[in-house]
Amino acid sequence: MTVTLLLTGAGGFIGSRVADAARRRPGVRLRALSRHAPPSPADARPRTGTGTGTGPGTTAETATATEAVIPGDLADPPSLRDCCAGADVLVHCASVVGGDPDVAAAVNDAGTRALVEDAVRHGVRRIVYVSTAAVYGRGPFRALRPGGAPLAPVSAASRTRAAAERHVLDAGGLVLRPHLVYGDGDRWVVPGLMGLMRELSAAVTGCEALQSMIDVETLGRAVVAAALSPAHGPGVHHVNHPEPVPVAELVEAVCARVGRPGGGAVVDVATALERAAGSPRALHHLSLLTVDHWFADDGFWKDLDCAPGDGFARTFTRSAPWYRSHLRAS
Repeated sequence: MTVTLLLTGAGGFIGSRVADAARRRPGVRLRALSRHAPPSPADARPRTGTGTGTGPGTTAETATATEAVIPGDLADPPSLRDCCAGADVLVHCASVVGGDPDVAAAVNDAGTRALVEDAVRHGVRRIVYVSTAAVYGRGPFRALRPGGAPLAPVSAASRTRAAAERHVLDAGGLVLRPHLVYGDGDRWVVPGLMGLMRELSAAVTGCEALQSMIDVETLGRAVVAAALSPAHGPGVHHVNHPEPVPVAELVEAVCARVGRPGGGAVVDVATALERAAGSPRALHHLSLLTVDHWFADDGFWKDLDCAPGDGFARTFTRSAPWYRSHLRAS
């Protein structure tokens, strides 16, 4: 049986891996939604599609040559009318993750609402939204399971993504919450850690926090598997490797395989906090090193046609050359 999967964010960091995983699935027909492509005569329908733009803080959507492309814009809800016609599954990966709060509200909240309404109108049988564990707020969180804490987002991006979750859940959809996603194309997790160490002119020692992490290739496969799985119904799942990563291991791996700012100098947490006091960005990244963000979910990987794969040490090693190249160019 052929399944038509409609994907938003197909050109983004996570969405592109979801697209790759969908293409490898037998019997899956992929439709990528993009605000940059003209209507296709072979797939003509009234005003259709979605997108988030290509500027900083967004997941961009681009046309590909291997699947149907549906034009439209999440920031323009009327353009989403009938975009879900003929789709069996909707996988929504497009989000504004920074920048103007009004844009985040327009795309993440209002745009998702319009997209979900169209999916319901056209009888899409499964809606999956790739959200973020940032909707829980600052932590600490230790072995937190879905439903184990109230949502307390602190940024405009997280607040509007929490609103997007509500639209999906109200429609009987599935929400997936990864925490730190790394791998080729990551411009936040490891680059942010490197930026912090450069600002401190040192690596930070004495960090005992645990972080939930997942490499982007595994996440892409997991999203598609969950979208197609009969074992996963509506609700919320945390999507990370089952073993959290000790921050000391994360810092050492980055220093050893990507770069060691400060010529090998180290500082303890108290000194790092003093040096970062005037930099909100540095303090934000430092909080990830010092506060537990461990999100557990015993049920996600069970009965799923996808395994969590190798742990952090091996998957990060594979991505290290990309990080070195990216940071040299930036």
